[in-house]
Amino acid sequence: MEQLSARINSLSPSATIAMNQKGRELKDKGVDVINLSVGEPDFMTPEHIKEAAKKAIDGPWHHYAPVAGYPDLLKAIVEKFKRENNLDYKPSNIMVSVGAKHSLANVMLCLIDKGEEVIVPAPYWVSYVEQVKIAEGVNVVLDTTVEDEFKISPQQLEDAITPKTKALLLCSPSNPTGSVYTREELAALAAVIAKHPGIYVIADEIYEHINFVGGHESIAQFEEIKDRCVIINGVSKGYAMTGWRIGYMAGPEWLIKACGKLQGQMTSGACSIAMRASLEALTGDQSCVKEMRDAFLRRRDLILGHVNSIEGVKCATPGGAFYVFPDLSTYIGKSVDGRKIETDMDLCIYLLEVGHIATVPGSAFGADGCVRISYANSDENLEKAMQRLKKALAALS
Repeated sequence: MEQLSARINSLSPSATIAMNQKGRELKDKGVDVINLSVGEPDFMTPEHIKEAAKKAIDGPWHHYAPVAGYPDLLKAIVEKFKRENNLDYKPSNIMVSVGAKHSLANVMLCLIDKGEEVIVPAPYWVSYVEQVKIAEGVNVVLDTTVEDEFKISPQQLEDAITPKTKALLLCSPSNPTGSVYTREELAALAAVIAKHPGIYVIADEIYEHINFVGGHESIAQFEEIKDRCVIINGVSKGYAMTGWRIGYMAGPEWLIKACGKLQGQMTSGACSIAMRASLEALTGDQSCVKEMRDAFLRRRDLILGHVNSIEGVKCATPGGAFYVFPDLSTYIGKSVDGRKIETDMDLCIYLLEVGHIATVPGSAFGADGCVRISYANSDENLEKAMQRLKKALAALS
């Protein structure tokens, strides 16, 4: 007899992981599937970072690591924030976790109480709303449009705030849309938060280095709210280190201390070897970051050229990350060979089974009718995938 907790029964499985798995299953059957569902760089981890890990294996780094992270890694993260973001922190404001998703979960569980509200702009990364559920908080979802580049306005934020509001969850550059908030836009949102002393900002900046519109802007730069900002970041996206599972956060010391207490009971410190590799990522040669960013920009433009040529499709130009998020709602309700497309999930399954490209439905991100297309793939595969996309969509009527 199954007796699962209400907590786990309230959660939805990750649609991004599910679509990636469906694509793999089809590929295992011999189908030439091009996977545009996965949210990770297709590059190998840079050589100098791998070398640092190899040295660590031969060194004395085989035992339990400090829960919050090695002191020299915390110092390197402090220096990174100063150098790249002009933000002043102390090591006591920093904590390392098993990926940025783990950092985010720590913050949710330490900050959000039952019934407290978290404002989540949509489209949102699939795990945001589920982690709020785990913390027994209440999601307050703010819808955005492709015309507004999927960004919320200060008035939207103000209107959503209630006496129960505890946090705003902001992601820039965004997964799944690639939208990037400007300094002026962030300043306007910060001004709203500043008027409400009990509200915190959880800023997911994991795509910081994949930015096509100039230097990254952090909402923590505004002094009036800095002590109420928690920055979530890590090495996964900018350094092609998704499997190494190292994320980190910066925030007020009392919250970092609480997250350390929680992590001490859940996982303890992150992998020792992965932390030594991450130290090299943050302090070593940074040319790899630019090379990967330049490749992503080229691929973005390749994808946009095709997507924007499809009749009836609306697509904002992403300023960062490695996704495009076109509105394909014009194809909902169409049919081919007796197969009717009722939802964006139906559309993605059709694109997978008939077009042999794996994507993720926008409904998983709170945006029905859209589709997330990752361009973390080779130029050759992206070109082939776009031809398949156009052919599959053209067959619908």
